[in-house]
Amino acid sequence: MKQFKLCIFILITLCSLLSTVYGQWLETTIPVGNRPSALVWNPNNNKVYCTINDSVTIIDGAANSVITTVPVGQSPYDALVWNSTNNKVYCTNRGSSNVTIINGTTDSVITNVTVASYPRALVYNSANNKIYCASFDYSSCGTVAIIDGATNSVIKTDTVGTVPCALVWNSTNNKVYCANYYGNTITVIDGVTNSVITTVWVGGWPYDFVWNSINNKIYCAVDNANNVTILDGTTDSVITTITVGNDPSALAWNSQNNKIYCANWLSGNITVIDGVANNVITTVTVGIEPQALIYNPTNNKIYCANFGSNNVTVIDGSTNQVITTIDVGNEPANFTYNELQNRVYVANWYSSSISVIRDVMPGVEEERSSLDVLHTMLEIYPNPVKSLSIIHYSLPAESKVSLLLYNISGRLVKTLVDENKKSGIYNVPLNVKMLSAGVYFLSLQTESKRLIERLVVVK
Repeated sequence: MKQFKLCIFILITLCSLLSTVYGQWLETTIPVGNRPSALVWNPNNNKVYCTINDSVTIIDGAANSVITTVPVGQSPYDALVWNSTNNKVYCTNRGSSNVTIINGTTDSVITNVTVASYPRALVYNSANNKIYCASFDYSSCGTVAIIDGATNSVIKTDTVGTVPCALVWNSTNNKVYCANYYGNTITVIDGVTNSVITTVWVGGWPYDFVWNSINNKIYCAVDNANNVTILDGTTDSVITTITVGNDPSALAWNSQNNKIYCANWLSGNITVIDGVANNVITTVTVGIEPQALIYNPTNNKIYCANFGSNNVTVIDGSTNQVITTIDVGNEPANFTYNELQNRVYVANWYSSSISVIRDVMPGVEEERSSLDVLHTMLEIYPNPVKSLSIIHYSLPAESKVSLLLYNISGRLVKTLVDENKKSGIYNVPLNVKMLSAGVYFLSLQTESKRLIERLVVVK
């Protein structure tokens, strides 16, 4: 017990230092096909998927090498999503009006699912194992096709507003939000019944979303109105509207400091919003035409892809200061984050390449690297959590396993696993409804390793 309390103390100390600047550099550049765009990371198999011309390139997350390239539909530029329940990857094909489903283990195409014209956005609902696909369908109102994650079939298609372009899932209330660009509205879909609950007017071309699980708020970047509209996740009513820069194009949420970042395409800056007070904290100047954002929870940093200046700006999540700017390929368009190797992947649209940015914390990264070689993993999603989290862990070899939950004082709260396990990947549900709000620590002990992850329970 004393040893575990010491581990907790060390982890808390490290968490407080996450904003400190350590080594960070462009690790490598991976050549891929033409027009790399959408990216997603598969933690089960440590692979990165990237859409290119009529294909998806699959990259080994440890070796940074191309494993294979899988043919999909036409013009698969817009969206990829990973299904953690069935280990599948979904790809929208704009030109062929379908969604390609790829097996995450074998890297083979399972099937193609027909949806409406011009599929643009995807989101995954892990509570009900459903995938939502928003399609433009210029000839009529837009639609959202709901795909069963187990059977690979469309369960239902909901009519939404004109030109739906973005989706986000609220796991607290099990709702899906759809931004209707030319409809100036947000459609809210019930994640259980698959029916439209309500339509919320926001005006000015809603373009992108992010969900704040701590405060259960949905943030919508409204392109033509130069603002971010904030919705209450329970009532689906507008809380407030915050003026940002010109042409807001991307959003990201910092779960450690509860901040929202809005990239303003025409202003060349990022607006930082307080997740509690709903006001602007500051504005950070970045490069030309900021296109995409991603948050690194390991080191509490925000990465901004500057499409027009061919670089990535890295911002400290605590101080809101620019740490560095890293040159990448031409027209960086999208991101994904590999938590095992603490790498950020950048799709360079005009360079036919992916830039890999490495972020190292001395004393921590060395331990992570040894875990990477063994493919040992411990992850919690969602985190922070209000009701149900799924704990993902993997074992490189058969071992006695203890998976234990402790409170911040080091007292054992719950034993989740205490038995021999064969090598493989495991998912363990954790219902936190009976736990008090606060910080907890999850400990995975095998015969050769101990991993500890921080869990935040909110009410």
